[in-house]
Amino acid sequence: MRHAVFVKNAAVLTVTSLILRTVGIGFRIFLADKLGAEGMGLYQLIVSVYVLGSTFATSGISTAVTRLVADEAVCGTARSVRHILYRSLFLSVTIGLLSTALIYGGADLISVYAIRDVRAAPALRILSFSLPSMGISSCLRGYLIARRKAAGSSYAQLLEQAVRIGVIALLIDRAAAKGLAAACAAVMLGDTVAEWTACGYLALRYKCDARRMRQDLPSRASTPRSPVMRRLFSIAVPITAGRYLNTALRTVENILVPNNLAKYSGRTEQGLAEFGALKGMALPLIFFPASFLSAISTLLIPEISAANALHQRSKINRAVERTLQITLLSSVLIGAVFFTFSNEIGMLLYHNQDVGRYLAFLAPLTPIMYAESLVDGILKGLNQQVSSLRYSVADSALRIVLILLVVPRYGMKGFLFIMVVSNVMTSFLNTHRLLTVTGIRIQWRNWVVGPLLGAGASMSLTYFLCRLPFFVHINGIIQIILGILCLCGTYVLLLWLLGCVRPSELKKQLA
Repeated sequence: MRHAVFVKNAAVLTVTSLILRTVGIGFRIFLADKLGAEGMGLYQLIVSVYVLGSTFATSGISTAVTRLVADEAVCGTARSVRHILYRSLFLSVTIGLLSTALIYGGADLISVYAIRDVRAAPALRILSFSLPSMGISSCLRGYLIARRKAAGSSYAQLLEQAVRIGVIALLIDRAAAKGLAAACAAVMLGDTVAEWTACGYLALRYKCDARRMRQDLPSRASTPRSPVMRRLFSIAVPITAGRYLNTALRTVENILVPNNLAKYSGRTEQGLAEFGALKGMALPLIFFPASFLSAISTLLIPEISAANALHQRSKINRAVERTLQITLLSSVLIGAVFFTFSNEIGMLLYHNQDVGRYLAFLAPLTPIMYAESLVDGILKGLNQQVSSLRYSVADSALRIVLILLVVPRYGMKGFLFIMVVSNVMTSFLNTHRLLTVTGIRIQWRNWVVGPLLGAGASMSLTYFLCRLPFFVHINGIIQIILGILCLCGTYVLLLWLLGCVRPSELKKQLA
């Protein structure tokens, strides 16, 4: 029953993530058409401040609520679960209101001295009102994930995206006619309305589940529990500190990059355009296929936390091995697809050759970035959030120093080099910590070497087929689809021939 629930929730989150990412990519294409490359660069800078504000508002509380509620499902009571949730909500709302006051009151200062573009101020003021709702939603999502009610969180995300797109679509043309400041403000208004709508829906889902929770959980705890706030802070504080520092440093980084690109090129507009093409267009495409992996990472936190509370080390190790194998096999294929069809995808979606070049450069990093994201989530489930904090802060500090030293001299090439150094370092540190804690070993032949050989051979064959006469004259979209299908089919076949994947192993993995 537990396995069936996990698979069901993974399917729900995967489908939801696919829908959201597909709609999100389409929406970014729509925004790029309305705002242009410079507008996307300004929008991305505003989003950086938005992410910083949301980090303060949510305070890393979602992971803490998920872990604590998952633990209480094993050793606690319905009353203790409610106690955890209510204390978390109080903490999140308090910090959310403080964040609103800081960003609303400091919008002009942030625009002038941080973003260095006064056009961002109206958008910053509007987005500040969404921060309390984000804190509430974060707690409720953490509760629903821990209760294995992933559908509630998924439906809230779908509703949020629908409202966001609807509001922005109604306002963007009229706002864009008044300039980039009004256009970005309209986008942030859509985000704010969407966040409060999703918050209301999640509150209704919690109310519906509260009665069921009282039936599911015992009236008495099986073991004595320490005070709620102590456990809450022991989990939330390291995660929160890490997110505060990491997000603050990343915000500084996002502000420094276009300014230093402008120093290299001598043109502010070009710096914003290059930054928008990389962060606002290429990177979202790279992470678009990660729907299944992000769903697994989210669901593993309560599962690993509960197993860790019961000292079920073998169960944890099996889960980690399976997810690492799936992540590496699939991410190598995804990187091969983006590398082979980088220019075609960039021109098809954004009509921008720079996007294609960035995709080709980022594609080999795909396995590293995907693995880093997954391992970070697993470490949090294993109560290793302090290690994640150290690694993320060190990474961000290094990136900022390198941006100041390298980007003014080498431009975008220098920043892309910094991304390589950063991703390799953080992925190595997080993975090494995970292997140390769990004691598992990477199967290099089946998880790394074999997939890389299969990807290389598949890319070569696909490249040759796509240049045959009957392929050249096919419609662009159909040509890309056929090429991707050919690459994927060849890759899977080669993995089977190389012994990296066997039907018996797959059946065992899914059992």
